[in-house]
Amino acid sequence: MSTLEQKKKLELGSKSAAATTWLNGSPETADRIELTDVQLDKFRAMLQPVLSSNAFYRHKLTESGLSNPLDIKRIEDLQGLPFTTKEELADDQIESLPYGTNLTFEREHYTRLHQTSGTTGQPLRWLDTEKSWDWWARCWASVYRAAGVSRHDRIFFAFSFGPFIGFWSAHRGAEKIGALAVTGGGMSSYQRAKAICDHEVTVLVCTPTYALHLIEVGEDEGIDLAASDIRLAIHAGEPGASVPGTKERIQNAWQAACFDHAGATEVGAWGFDCGVHTGMHVNEAEFICEVIDPVSGQPASEGELVLTNLGRIGSPVIRYRTGDRVSISKSPCQCGRSFIHLDGGIAGRIDDVIIVRGVNIFPSAIENVVRKFPEIGEFAVDVYRRKELDELEIRIEVRPGGNPEDIAVALSKEIRAAFGVLAQTTTVPFGVLPRFDLKARRVSLHR
Repeated sequence: MSTLEQKKKLELGSKSAAATTWLNGSPETADRIELTDVQLDKFRAMLQPVLSSNAFYRHKLTESGLSNPLDIKRIEDLQGLPFTTKEELADDQIESLPYGTNLTFEREHYTRLHQTSGTTGQPLRWLDTEKSWDWWARCWASVYRAAGVSRHDRIFFAFSFGPFIGFWSAHRGAEKIGALAVTGGGMSSYQRAKAICDHEVTVLVCTPTYALHLIEVGEDEGIDLAASDIRLAIHAGEPGASVPGTKERIQNAWQAACFDHAGATEVGAWGFDCGVHTGMHVNEAEFICEVIDPVSGQPASEGELVLTNLGRIGSPVIRYRTGDRVSISKSPCQCGRSFIHLDGGIAGRIDDVIIVRGVNIFPSAIENVVRKFPEIGEFAVDVYRRKELDELEIRIEVRPGGNPEDIAVALSKEIRAAFGVLAQTTTVPFGVLPRFDLKARRVSLHR
């Protein structure tokens, strides 16, 4: 082990110990009764102004029979309230341009505007008040603390800083904990790789796909990013950082610990990875979490994640169906947090599942198989309907020095062993497939 690697491991260990010390007496280790009491108080406090002046939720909630916050006597009473869906919010914004009716205050009270990426339908525009934006920062502070990030760190944001909320909130959260925030907005990938070294950055924040792309750029430009001061990376935007194969590849490439995070423009920064790295915690100090059967809508241990945020009063979501498939862990996390723990993080999107000849396959599961092959760079998945049968095709880039034909055959065998379906694997020249700095879109349906 090199001196630099030893330094990284020692530094990470000391910061993780600091994070564990911080846990003592925090909401993250509260017992469930105490935690739900806090959630109930926060929810009632939010309902007061929402029922009074938020047209969207006043209509939804009064129609369901709720007119007084005190009518919610237990957390379980939320199950009697209606769900909120993304389609419903999008329709509301179309009918009441430009921001819809999910606004608790007059427009002059809002100070920030963001919108969703639009990868799963009509983009949503979302407004935040100064207090709501401070709430975002508080949520991200929990993400950083769980990863062992402190004011001593220098955090680089490899992100375009466009209207998509992306890592804007992460940048604000860095300021919240007192760390140096270094933005990569407007930079090329080469400039970002160079900036990471020039500024002696210790924490990288980006999508998992882009972290791997930066390594490729570094190799092409003669920049050894594994020898940089980066000791850990925090990823969001796609499930990759919870996919074992992808996580291992990032950690090996960067010689740094890899942490997952989950959030959404309309919901907030709701989930974080801890040092145990077995899944993701829901930040229950700021969110009420439910998991339901996506068909019946009834409570389940595995199914669709439903969230209610507790500090975004200006534009809240109540019982919001995220579309994320998750599984609640049956045993407590060894980190000591009592917050709900999701095994393996987000398994995938409910509506992203690929059905091939009757077999349900999540894109993240395909990615995990592909990442077993270090010779493969990028990949793309295509599903065709031919002669009434589904066919799965995977295009791969093989790094220089690898044997494309042998790797393609081996990958096809691994796919069949994992899912019980045949996959035609073809190779394309290295660098041909698209790279992404936001959400990767590798799956195309041609039915």
